[in-house]
Amino acid sequence: MADRLEAGIENILSGLAVEDESTTVLDYTLADQTQDLVLRGLDAPSFADYKPVLRETVSYIVASVLINSNNEVLMMQEAKSSCAGTWYIPAGRVEPGENLIEAAKREVLEETGLQFEPTTLLMVECAQGHWFRFVFTGNVTGGLLKTVARADAESLQASWIDDLNQLSLRGEDILPLIERTKEFHAAKPEAWHRPLLPAVHPHKHLIIRLIVVIRKKSNNRIHVLISEKGGVHFPTCEINPCKSIHSTMQKYIQILFGAKPPPHKPHGILSVEHCAGVSAEHDGLCMTILISCKSALEDVAVSSNYAWLEIRKDLGERLVERVKKNKCVYLNVLR
Repeated sequence: MADRLEAGIENILSGLAVEDESTTVLDYTLADQTQDLVLRGLDAPSFADYKPVLRETVSYIVASVLINSNNEVLMMQEAKSSCAGTWYIPAGRVEPGENLIEAAKREVLEETGLQFEPTTLLMVECAQGHWFRFVFTGNVTGGLLKTVARADAESLQASWIDDLNQLSLRGEDILPLIERTKEFHAAKPEAWHRPLLPAVHPHKHLIIRLIVVIRKKSNNRIHVLISEKGGVHFPTCEINPCKSIHSTMQKYIQILFGAKPPPHKPHGILSVEHCAGVSAEHDGLCMTILISCKSALEDVAVSSNYAWLEIRKDLGERLVERVKKNKCVYLNVLR
């Protein structure tokens, strides 16, 4: 069992999918969340039939921030009547049956004329639990920059821009994305997380998988929290489509540790798993989030069906390394 779970951690740290019960067994489901509200005497809309379906019940946006050797940003001028003439980074909705990387490549090509090879996710943004924006950066590998003479329904033109103040922007929400990408490109590689792209793996639900780490005082070894529900796996929580991911995750933390959880900190995303499916069968995703407990293991009790697992020393230290600033992909919860 320990070997299988350690192999799962290895996969997560490499940005790969994890093949375990967490893909099928959800520890804290939407039904559980509804039942909790009922027990507290609160109105509880039922989500028993909720299924993530692109363009219907869930929305995935891809946005790409490309920086050239002159520190200029690739921008496109909007053609849509609602915002015609304004400027934005290449971005758009993921289409049914399309993976996140495929969508990012398509949007850059359609809106700028350039061929794009994503190298890493830099940020995932979420509003409620049903709107997600995946922010990529990467390299131009070909194509021809779109000019006004080649304007179409996708965009009027594209250009490498040094000073964004000279443009009328469609929205200032892209400014933090651009700033973070410039910081990433300016820093030494070891100062940031390793390149991470979404792993191609299907999910029928919207899932948070937690890697919760703690240090045992007696031997200084790192342990991770495991669930023993329906087979041993890492703890999983279904994302509530009508609530902030933060509120859902904090409620699940109380399920894991009780009403007064130990001091802890979420550090961001270690991996993303998604694979588009036919007929909306696989429009879900799984985000693995790293959380560190500040207390010693000896001082922390866990709920029934959960336990601590001691992992290899080298693997534990690799997880500890990821709690440092910028060592995980940033999760920005908008509301």
